[in-house]
Amino acid sequence: QVQLVESGGGLVQAGGSLRLSCAASGLTFSNYAMGWFLQAPGMEREFVATIGGSGKTTYYSDSVKGRFTIARDNAKNTVYLQMNSLKAEDTAVYYCAAGRTGLYALTYPREVEYWGQGTQVTVSS
Repeated sequence: QVQLVESGGGLVQAGGSLRLSCAASGLTFSNYAMGWFLQAPGMEREFVATIGGSGKTTYYSDSVKGRFTIARDNAKNTVYLQMNSLKAEDTAVYYCAAGRTGLYALTYPREVEYWGQGTQVTVSS
């Protein structure tokens, strides 16, 4: 079956960096757009960044543009989220997502076919 396993979350001070990884199995990885979402306590899950199957096209939410970078390695079936200049408001559980409707459609949670289990990111101010 399909599995998405995130890693790399943790506690970091404001202004610091973290890199999240998501290892996928059970699917033809390059056929899927991949994305990252976040969910803060009491809030809805919202898109952070998406990347097309080839890795050539990316899309970011306005809140992270210029600070976060999404990338993928299709040889390793892994997608990454490099997070720089972290702010307290970035604190949330981060989820990896996969879907075949394209990187722009994948910004909507309803278009996600598979979710990871989530990894906590906490930024202290």
